[in-house]
Amino acid sequence: MAALVVDIVDLSRQTGSIKDVHVEVPAPADLGTEVIGVPQGSPVVVDAELTSVDDGVLVRGRADLSVHGQCVRCLRDIDEERTVSFDELYLMPEAARAQVDQGDEEADDLFLMGDTTLDLEPALRDALVLTLPFRPLCTPQCAGLCPQCGERLEDLPVDHAHESLDPRWSALEGLLAQDEPRQS
Repeated sequence: MAALVVDIVDLSRQTGSIKDVHVEVPAPADLGTEVIGVPQGSPVVVDAELTSVDDGVLVRGRADLSVHGQCVRCLRDIDEERTVSFDELYLMPEAARAQVDQGDEEADDLFLMGDTTLDLEPALRDALVLTLPFRPLCTPQCAGLCPQCGERLEDLPVDHAHESLDPRWSALEGLLAQDEPRQS
């Protein structure tokens, strides 16, 4: 059984029945995006309220977790604690099939409950990814890296510069070198 799968055997199917769930697990793989996310194995604490409704279970939850990534400008590590909230409706398989039969175009994206379990990972994953920055920055004012030497601009002196000659002038530099011996 996956880490974020919770047992709902003791949740009555009577509408309005409530079950509180507290889960502390190591983070599953790929919880985030390619540039920023929850490191696999780091602690994830989920508190959720499961409420029986006519066609399934409404889950209102929140998760406390650690996020790690890299600044896209200067490559500095970014580490922060986050709390992510999510509200999702998990449908019984027959209710989901009914929506498919009615031509619901979004029916493939529905969360389904099992006979005795509910997997919170997809709802947590969806909620987390929506809160993560597309281009993470260590600070909004991050200057990035020097294009010549690759050092972090924030760590370099204000007058940092590189002398670079336009390569189109290199032929003239060769002529200048030939002229120097005649002047002596």
